[in-house]
Amino acid sequence: MDRSKISISYPRLIVLGFIAGFLATVTFHQLVLGGLWLAGIAPSGPYAMTPRPPLGIPAVISLAFWGGVWGSLFALIQVAFPRRGNYWWTAFLFGAIIPSLVVFFVVLPLRGLPIGGGWQPPLLITAFLINGVWGVGTGLILRLLAGIPHCGINCGLPVGMEPT
Repeated sequence: MDRSKISISYPRLIVLGFIAGFLATVTFHQLVLGGLWLAGIAPSGPYAMTPRPPLGIPAVISLAFWGGVWGSLFALIQVAFPRRGNYWWTAFLFGAIIPSLVVFFVVLPLRGLPIGGGWQPPLLITAFLINGVWGVGTGLILRLLAGIPHCGINCGLPVGMEPT
């Protein structure tokens, strides 16, 4: 079987993206958040269990769900990412920029907080780093879930993977 060209359906790609984004949130995202919190940079620690309205779901589970939603979008558009080493930079930048901007300009104001969280440098650094690492983690996990063989850091995800 030639694994250099893998075809995958859109529904499967969306589901795998959701799973990858969910798992990347509870691993990559939260571990980096923990490191930044221990370093005194992040304003809050990882794995917050504070109930989130309206359903009272723990914050980390709510965050992981939304990480899954973002993961589905990531999976659909990552087929256009550059290949080889640039794939990973693009995955990082996707995570660092797109979800962070949505949080700063939509989520925080909906929660009654200032746009951009008041543009506090520790919050900005934390958001861009944890979300960027989430993007790389989502790409790695998506690659594993899709069954793409390992070929090193410069291989990129996924070689020839085009939704059908």
